[in-house]
Formats: sequence, structure tokens, C-alpha cells
Amino acid sequence: MTSPSATKALEHLEGHFEEHLSDLKALVAVPSVAFAGFPPAELRRSAEEVARVLRSRGLEEVRLLEIEGAPPYVFAEWVEAPGKPTLLLYAHHDVQPAGDEKRWKSKPFEAEVREGRLFGRGSADDKAGVVVHSAAIGSWLQAAGRLPLNVKLLIEGEEEVGSEHLAELLRRHRDLLQADAIVITDTANFDTGLPSITTALRGLVTAEVEVRALESSVHSGMWGGPIPDPAMALCRMLATLVHPDGSIAVPGIQEKVRALTEEEKKSFASLPAGEAEYRKQAGMLEGTEMLGGGRNPYETNWRQPSISINAIQASSRKDARNIVCDAAWARVGIRLVPDLDAKQTLEALAEHLKRHAPWGVKVELKTDIGGGWWYTDPGQPLFQAAGRALTAGFGREPLLVGCGGSIGFVDPITRELGGIPALLLGVEDPYSNPHSENESLSVGDFRSAIRSEILLFEELASALAR
Repeated sequence: MTSPSATKALEHLEGHFEEHLSDLKALVAVPSVAFAGFPPAELRRSAEEVARVLRSRGLEEVRLLEIEGAPPYVFAEWVEAPGKPTLLLYAHHDVQPAGDEKRWKSKPFEAEVREGRLFGRGSADDKAGVVVHSAAIGSWLQAAGRLPLNVKLLIEGEEEVGSEHLAELLRRHRDLLQADAIVITDTANFDTGLPSITTALRGLVTAEVEVRALESSVHSGMWGGPIPDPAMALCRMLATLVHPDGSIAVPGIQEKVRALTEEEKKSFASLPAGEAEYRKQAGMLEGTEMLGGGRNPYETNWRQPSISINAIQASSRKDARNIVCDAAWARVGIRLVPDLDAKQTLEALAEHLKRHAPWGVKVELKTDIGGGWWYTDPGQPLFQAAGRALTAGFGREPLLVGCGGSIGFVDPITRELGGIPALLLGVEDPYSNPHSENESLSVGDFRSAIRSEILLFEELASALAR
């Protein structure tokens, strides 16, 4: 039963929704790209704009948290509910580069609403997350005068480049950020209008492999044939990484994957979409084969490891000549799932590539751990409370979903704060294009997400107090 105060907050949102949409447009207008080579001043301007929005919605103690070498983080709080639980709300204000601006149908940093969607870089990932928090808090404070629990906000400025300084910030400000649970608004819904709670994330490890056989590139007519071709050698090595069904062929990886529980099997079987929808959303070309050995594609994406060749280079299209290249290079990524250890996975990959290097070519490897997998038990009262809030906010019961991608900060942020439970919610959908051109957000889902968070505050005030 929704309380009178929550009802007032919901009614206030309906009367002021356009103000919150304007807040999001203002955040999108700042090109806050954290990648090297982009102006750091824009990240500071973005943080200051986030702080302005939070102050305007009634947050207190709003300030920038500074770590040397990192873009500014933004902190705010409202902690005037003595004896009530404290909720930490997370989002990030940095964004991906715009990409090819010629492919955008509108300017990437000028938010534009078309056909029910707000287009602009960061509209979905993750400036919408910032405004979902500010709008829900503002609706409570302006309509009811107070919140049913305490809230703290941490808005990061370097998520898209790996959250390099997050662990240090958490250690330095552990007392300031301490809470009973965290809500992370940086994931996606299964479909437009269908709310989802993410309970599993894949991790990521990468390896750069370089193959060399010559001191310099040589004429393919004069020398080709007797000498080993590094590009061909690399192709032969990469081809050994997978079985015909696309599953990983590197020994010591697939064998360690945690088996699905009976509940997970039932959950995958109950999903309202299958191969046809997956093919459409992924943009697969007609006639291409779905991999995974006959599994549900969502199981393959969420709970099975995968291996991808992210980039490969010997020469280039522009400089293609009749040569045998002196060297060839590729970047290989493996997505991790329970119970794969990142270090052991990289060691297995490196050993496999070296073992399959033909013709005596020289192999050099550089490896990196992007983050481990994350998995949580959705049977906790926290998830039941979220389910009720999302059902009321969207008008549909939420799905429990996984994510094939990585959110590297989830494990460290929960661990550094004492193992607090985490709720992963979001407003993206399969059509949001968050790292590509024409990123967009369903305006209807944005409204529903704010409604849900308004109700979530009341639900968690009760659930976390038990």
C-alpha cells in the first residue's frame, strides 16, 4: 500500500517531470569524455553541473571529491531521518566519445527528443541515472518535506575509463559513504517498458598478442613462400581459440564455469524473447549462424564465457601493399563468469597461444585484468522490495536478468563498504546504443524509472530496517 507521502511525491513528479527532463538535457550538453586526449576541463564542468542539479533538488552537503589524477566525483546527502536505514545511490557523469559525428542524426551533445526518445551522448549511459536519483529525491522533499530514509549520492567521473581511482576514493571516504545498501543506476532493462534487475555481470580480461618473424616487411613476390608470414601465423593461432559452436577451446576455462541453478534454468526458460528477438536486437545479418551450442542466447551471453578478437592489425586498408608483413598484432578479450579466476584465465590463454604458434614465430603478450565477474542472490528482501517498486512504477513485473558486459566497480564498491548488498537498476534498453552513435533513452522509461525509485525509497526503508 502506497503511503500518502509517497502518493504526494508521485503526483509532484507528474507535475514537474519536464523540469527533470531539462536537467538531463543540461547534463548531456556537457561533453564529459574521460578518455585521454579530451579536455579535462569539461569533466570538471560536468561535475559542477551535476552538483548544481543536486542542490536544486534539495540535496545537502553537495561537494566535489577530489583524488589526484582523477576527474571530480560528486557527493551529496540527505541524512535527516534518524534511526532509519541509509541508502547509497551511484551513477556516473562521464561518457564515451561521440564516435563518428556524421552518423548522428542530431548533434551528440545537444539533447533532442524524437519519437518518444531523448537522443544525445550520455542520455542513457549514465546521466539519466544521475537524474533518476535527483528527481526521486526532489519529488519526496518538495512534496512531503522529507524522505522515508537517509540517502547519500556518489556520482563518478571516470567509469568509462575503468574507475581507476574509485578504490582509493572509497578507502579515503569510507565513513562518509557508509550505508546499509547501494542502488547502482547503470544497467539496462530487458526491453522498452519492461523493468529488470541485474543479478549477474561478466568480468573481463584482455591480452595483446604480437607475432614477429622478420626484421622488416618484405616484397611478397621476391620473398613470399619460403618465409613464415606473421599475419598468417597469427590467424592460425586465433582460429584455435574456439570450437565450431563458438565456445572457448582454451583448456582450463570452460571446465571451470559454475553450473546453472534450477532457479536460473527456470528464469531463462521464462524470458519473453528468444533467438529471433536476440538476432534482431543485435543486428545480425540474414543467414549468419547463432552460436552457443543450442543454448538460449541470453544464457550464452549472461552466464557463459566468451572470447572476442577486439582488434587485429598487420598492415592496414590504407597502406595495403604486396608485402609479407614483419609483424601482426591482435587484442583478444575474454568475458568471465562464475567461477573463473581472472589471473588463471589469462595464464591459460597465454599458454594456449604460445603453444599454437607455428613456424617458430616470436610471440609477445601483454595482459590486463579489466574486472572480475559479479553474482548475487536475488532471494534477499532487498530484491523483493525492488520488485514491488518496479512493478508499481512501470506497471509490469520486473525480470531478473544478467549482463554480458562488465561493470568493474560493482565488486570493489560493495567490498570496500563492508559487503553491503547492491541493487543494479537502469533505464537503458536494447535500442539505446550507449557506446555507439545515436545513443538514446526512452522518455517513457525515464519517467517510470523515477516513479519506481520514489516507491523504492519507501520499500527499502522498511526492508532494510528488519
